[in-house]
Amino acid sequence: MQGGVGRYAANLTKSLRKIGFEVYVVCNEKGKGDYYGLSPHNKYNSDIISKAAKDSGADIVHVQYEHGLYGLNLNPLNPNRILTNIDSFYHDCKIPIVTTMHSGYTFRQWMSLARLIQNTGKIRKYTTLIGNCWKRMLNYHAFRNLDKEKIAKSKATVVLSHYMQSLVAKYGNYQNQNDGRNIYIIYHGSEPSSKLSSQPTKEEARSRFNLPNNKRIALAIGFRTVTKGWDIIKKMEVPEDWAIVINSSRNDYSRDSINLQLNKDGIIDLHRDFLEEEDLSILFYAADVTILPYTVSSSSGVMFDGFSHGLPFLASNIDSFREFSSKGLGITVKRRPDTFVDGLRTLAKEYGKYTMSVNNFKENLKWDVIASKYALLYQQVLGTEEKLQVVSNPSSRVAPKSK
Repeated sequence: MQGGVGRYAANLTKSLRKIGFEVYVVCNEKGKGDYYGLSPHNKYNSDIISKAAKDSGADIVHVQYEHGLYGLNLNPLNPNRILTNIDSFYHDCKIPIVTTMHSGYTFRQWMSLARLIQNTGKIRKYTTLIGNCWKRMLNYHAFRNLDKEKIAKSKATVVLSHYMQSLVAKYGNYQNQNDGRNIYIIYHGSEPSSKLSSQPTKEEARSRFNLPNNKRIALAIGFRTVTKGWDIIKKMEVPEDWAIVINSSRNDYSRDSINLQLNKDGIIDLHRDFLEEEDLSILFYAADVTILPYTVSSSSGVMFDGFSHGLPFLASNIDSFREFSSKGLGITVKRRPDTFVDGLRTLAKEYGKYTMSVNNFKENLKWDVIASKYALLYQQVLGTEEKLQVVSNPSSRVAPKSK
């Protein structure tokens, strides 16, 4: 499926198959899966997953849990009626479930999502905003309970960072994975495209997209949604020795896409929409940093993709990014145009220090490392392996043939 979670699932699937697992993928009609029909608007998603699990003879169902992919329905009157379209699957499934949680929200971030409004008239915009704020305020506790139930019904829950582990732990009022709740940290995997025969030089990569060679490049990629912080880029006075290259794509899973007009000196809009793996990898190689002025984030696949291509990041000063800036992998700044401009200059001055940290860290993100950790976790869930250590070193053992 198009989007970061779909790419994550595709790369994990490929890596698990390499070490002996038999994997079947359930997705939507645009995805390259074995079973189809999933949609945010399909109330029968649970039936589709259950049938796929039965027909494939699976031993484990591994859910890539991103609420928007399956449909999150808030109730404006009764929060007890909040639901996703895969709730009944979690309640009825008879085989072990492993859940990877790709997002979670503090109350402040949850409320900020109310601003995801399509371009419309002022009166309708404000009435919609008021309605969204009311629904989100009323439903936050119930939303956390939905996630708590998914964790309780899962034999193991995986999160992508220590920040996410702390956030998810608060949902259930427990502290860590040793509190009987089986919450593990496995980083978001990322590697350059396997379709590349060799790593292109920066000049070769830039020529692919007709980008300048006489400037440093900050790369912004993502869905055209308010959460990605495109407004900050639009307001930035880009330094003369920098260019900001953007490539946005429509969010096919919701109605949150915005009209993006970024015609300004120092900004290059590729207008290429969703890129396949090879082109995406070459675009990362063309850049010097990733720029992430997000309004809301609990994890960023773009940040991890940047790491695997040797790129430090410049991001909004929110918890999910601070964890990685503390490792020397990039910097966070207040979400203002001037601070992002200053951030670019800071990265340029100490670029070698940041890239050294990134190049050391990216070894943790290779998909064979990630797949080996999931292999141990699957075996633990099935009772055939010793317990997985959180963020443990990868195992060299080959997993048995499992589904």
